[in-house]
Amino acid sequence: MTGYGRGEASNGNVTVVVELKSVNNRFLDVQVRLPRPYTVIEPRFSKALKKQFSRGRVDVFVRRQATESSHNIVPDPSLAERYLKAASEVTKRLARPDETIPVSWILAQSGVLNTVEHEADAVGEWDLIQTALDLATQELLSMRCTEGAALKADLQSHLGEIAQLQSAIAEHQEGITERLSKKLQERLERLIQDRVDPQRLAQEVVILADKADVSEELTRIRSHCDQFTTALNHNEPVGRKLEFLLQELNREVNTIGSKAAEHPVSARVVEMKSVLERMREQAANVE
Repeated sequence: MTGYGRGEASNGNVTVVVELKSVNNRFLDVQVRLPRPYTVIEPRFSKALKKQFSRGRVDVFVRRQATESSHNIVPDPSLAERYLKAASEVTKRLARPDETIPVSWILAQSGVLNTVEHEADAVGEWDLIQTALDLATQELLSMRCTEGAALKADLQSHLGEIAQLQSAIAEHQEGITERLSKKLQERLERLIQDRVDPQRLAQEVVILADKADVSEELTRIRSHCDQFTTALNHNEPVGRKLEFLLQELNREVNTIGSKAAEHPVSARVVEMKSVLERMREQAANVE
C-alpha cells in the first residue's frame, strides 16, 4: 500500500526529521537511509517499523540538524612553539627582532589549529529520533488506512459480482439433465437414424450429467466468498489470506470451466475469471 508520513522532533540542540514512503510490495522491505552518525542504530528503525507494517516497501529518510556547529577548533600549542622557535632562529640569522614574527602567521601554519567534528550521540538521541519516527509512522498509517478503505469497498463490489455470477450458474444448472438428454437423443438419432435404446440413453445422460455437475464447486465458491468477506472486516493484516482465497476461487472457477457443457456457463466462467483477476491485482495492495 502506498503512503507518506513525516515527523519532526527537537530538544533545543538537535532537530530530527523522519520521512517514510511506502509502495506496494508482496513482502515487507524496509530501506533505511541515515546520517553517518546514526548508522549504528539502523536496526532499531527496522525493528520499530516491523511492529507496525507487514507488507510493502517502506523507505526511511532521516535528517539531523544541530542548532550549533558540530565542529570544534583544537589548538596544538607545542607545534606552535616549534614554529615560533624555528622562525626565531631564522630572524636571528637575518638579524631581525623576534617581534617581526606575528602571532597570526603562527596560527596560520598547518596543524596549529585543527577542526574536529563532534560526533553525535546516536544512542543518547534515540528518544528524540523515536518521537519523530512515531509521528511519521502515524501519518503513514493514516494514509494507508484511507487507501485500505477504498480497496475494501472495491473488493466488496467485485465480490458481489462473483456472487451474482455464481447464482446465475446455479440457476442455469437446473434442468440440465433434461436438456442434455434431449441433445444426446437428437445427436444419436442423426447418427444411427433409428430408434434409440431408452436404457442406454438414460445411462449416457447420467454419465454426462455427472460430468457436468458443478454443485460442489459452486458450494466451495460460496464458502470462499464468505471467508473473503469475513477477512475484509478484520482489523489485522489479511492481504496474504485474501490472495490465498482468490487462488482457491480461481481453482474452482477453472474446474467449472472444464466441466461446462453449455455456452451460458462457459460465458459466465470467463466473466468470473476477469473479475478475479481484478481482485487479485487489488488484493496485492492490501496489508
